[in-house]
Amino acid sequence: MKSVYMLMHDQKPNIEEIAATVAEKLHKARIHASAEPWLFERMQKTGRQPFLSSEPDQCEAILAVGGDGTLLRANTLSMQLDLPLLGINVGRVGFLTELEMDQLEKAFEKLAADDYTIQERMMLKITLDERRSYALNDVVVSRGGYARLIGMDAFVDQDLVGRFIADGLIVSTPTGSTGYSLSAGGPIICPEVECMLLTPVCAHSLQHRPVVTSAEQTVSIKLTDAAQAMVSVDGQENFTLYAGQTLTVTRAGRQARFIKLEPRSFFSTIRIKLSEWSC
Repeated sequence: MKSVYMLMHDQKPNIEEIAATVAEKLHKARIHASAEPWLFERMQKTGRQPFLSSEPDQCEAILAVGGDGTLLRANTLSMQLDLPLLGINVGRVGFLTELEMDQLEKAFEKLAADDYTIQERMMLKITLDERRSYALNDVVVSRGGYARLIGMDAFVDQDLVGRFIADGLIVSTPTGSTGYSLSAGGPIICPEVECMLLTPVCAHSLQHRPVVTSAEQTVSIKLTDAAQAMVSVDGQENFTLYAGQTLTVTRAGRQARFIKLEPRSFFSTIRIKLSEWSC
């Protein structure tokens, strides 16, 4: 690999120092670096410009420097450009990221030598009328800023799963099972298991539990006693679901592609990243 396109979280402290460090390690490995426009311009104002361009032309991968939120944002661009994605953690947990800052030198040498594999992850396609969105982690239907709980009917292939009175309902991929769904009491699912997970958020019931359904099925959600609810896709895109509309979630026809440099197992990552002493 000869060139990468870098994205960062614009609210992280020490942005210039982190960007300069990453770019320096890339240059040492003879990998050219470009950066998204705001970062390119910000580095230019400091008098040091380690990036060749603010455009992703000729780049072979997307480099997301931040936490899981930055990686999810980068995944949208990765899908648009059909480029694999590599995450560097400078956040708190960074469950989806591949590298820590102290691993860069060796990792970039492997990247330059094409000594890596590509791991594919299932994604969701979200449809609301003419609107189409894609999620790597999850889609959440929630009450947003409203004080009252919302009522929802959830269907799988037109078969009623349940009527939920809750703060919200999460539909996640196996990748997203370690995110918001986990916090709401959902199970952890291996990414190799292709399925969809429905997890209610603070349901006003003793019977409602998370439900796992096939990735080949269709999940539909309708409001029953609320005029509107908020829909959040990977925490990056928000829009409104109104009464009378049907939100449908299916397996996407495309997959996310992650660059993997080390053969680290899924469960070792859980032990390292999600243990109490690491959070």
